[in-house]
Amino acid sequence: VVVATVDDLLSHFNDRHRDLRTIWLQHYQRVVHRVPKSMTLSEERRLLIGASFTNEYSVEAAALFNPSIVPHPDQTGLRHDQVRFVISLRAVGEGHISSLEFRSGVAGPGNSVTLDPPGRWLDAGEHRTTLYSRELFRHRLHDEGADAESSAFLLEQLAERFDQADFHKALTALGRARLTFPGGAHTDDVARRIAECNYDVVFDAARPLDERILWPHAHSESQGIEDARFVRFTGADGGVSYLGTYTAFNGADIAPQLITTDDFATFHISQLAGTAAKNKGMALFPRLVNGRHVALSRFDRESSAIATSENGLIWDNPVTIQSPRQPWELIQLGNAGSPIETDMGWLVITHAVGPMRAYSLGAILLDLDNPTRVLAALSEPLLRPAQDERDGYVPNVVYSCGVLQVGEQLLLPYGVSDSSIRFAYVDLPGLLKRLAAEPSPAIAAKRRS
Repeated sequence: VVVATVDDLLSHFNDRHRDLRTIWLQHYQRVVHRVPKSMTLSEERRLLIGASFTNEYSVEAAALFNPSIVPHPDQTGLRHDQVRFVISLRAVGEGHISSLEFRSGVAGPGNSVTLDPPGRWLDAGEHRTTLYSRELFRHRLHDEGADAESSAFLLEQLAERFDQADFHKALTALGRARLTFPGGAHTDDVARRIAECNYDVVFDAARPLDERILWPHAHSESQGIEDARFVRFTGADGGVSYLGTYTAFNGADIAPQLITTDDFATFHISQLAGTAAKNKGMALFPRLVNGRHVALSRFDRESSAIATSENGLIWDNPVTIQSPRQPWELIQLGNAGSPIETDMGWLVITHAVGPMRAYSLGAILLDLDNPTRVLAALSEPLLRPAQDERDGYVPNVVYSCGVLQVGEQLLLPYGVSDSSIRFAYVDLPGLLKRLAAEPSPAIAAKRRS
C-alpha cells in the first residue's frame, strides 16, 4: 500500500516540481526526531511521511506588485543604449503571505522593455546560519527590552564577529550564571530570536534567477517579506554589491531588514537597529555620503527622513525632510525607492497617500553633499492611477520600490492597485527641469531674499 500510494502521488505531482522525491525526503528530515530510534523505515515510507508534511503553495495567488529594479550584474552582449536589469517583485498568496520573487530583462533601445520568459519551477534555496555582528546584537537586545546586566554578560563572551557555535557557548555561560542574573532567561529568549532573524540563503547559481524566491524564514517575517527596495551600492573601496531593505511582518509587528548579495545567488539577511530603523519604507543611497551610509527613512510612518549610519546596520538620529503639504499627500508620504544621483542632486521618486486612500507618485531633489537639504519638490503628482488602473486587490494605487536610469530616461516599474505591474519611461532632463522650476519653500525664500 505504501509503495502504491507513493507511486500514485508521483504520477499526480512529479511533473509539477523539479525533484519531488528530494523535497519529500528533506521534509521527512524535519520530523525524523518523532520517529523512534529503534525503527528502521524504508525509503518509500520516508517519502510518504515527507509527502504528508508537504503542500503546494501558489505564491502569486492573490497579487504580484511593488517592483524594485537594479542593473543586472551581467551587462555583456548589449548595445550601448541597453541595460540588462534585475527586478524584484512582491508576491502574495494564500493567507496574505508575501514572498520575494525575481525577474530579469533588458531596457532599451528607445522606450522598449523586454522581459525574459520565467522558468517553470520555484526554489526557496538553502537556509544556513551566518556570522553575527556583536554590535547589532547589542542594539537589538536593547531595542527588544532584554535585561541590561545579563545582556552585557552575554556580549562579553562574544567576539565582534561570531558564529553559531560561539553563540551557543555564550548562551551556555549565561545559563550557568543565571543565579546572579534574574533576567537571564528573558535575555536568552531574545538573543535566540535575534539569531534566527540573521541568516543566509544560498541558491544553485546554475539555475535561472527567476526560479529563486526568498520565502519567510524567521519569526520576524513569518507573515511576509514585503516591498523590497534594492540598490546597486558602491563602497568606499570601489567594490559593488546589491543591498535591499524590506519590511518584515510577523502578523503583528513590522520592521525593516536588510538583504545583501553580490550575485543574486547567495543572500545575507540581517536585522537593522536604531531609531530610524522603524516602520516601513527604508531605502538606501547608492554610495557613502561624507563617509557614512545614508538612508531614506519613514520612521514615524507619515513623513520622509534622512538617517546615517557608520556600518549600515545601526541607524539613529533621523532628520525629517518632508512632511505632508499637498492635498494628494495629506495622509502620508515616503520614498518609492533609492535615490538616483544626478548633477543637480539626489533625485528621489516619492509616494504619497491622499484622501480616499488614493496613492500617487511624486519627486523631490536633495543636495548631493547634504541630503537633509531639500532643493525642490513637485507640487503635482508625477503619476496617478489611470482609469484602468484603479481597480484591483487594493484599489487606487500606483506604487514603486525603485527606478532604473537608462541613458537620459528613467525606467519606472510600478504596481497597479496591488494586482499587476506596468512600466513607464520618464524623461530625466525634463523631470529635473520641472523640479528646478519648483524649488522647496526654503530655497524659494532664500532666492527672494
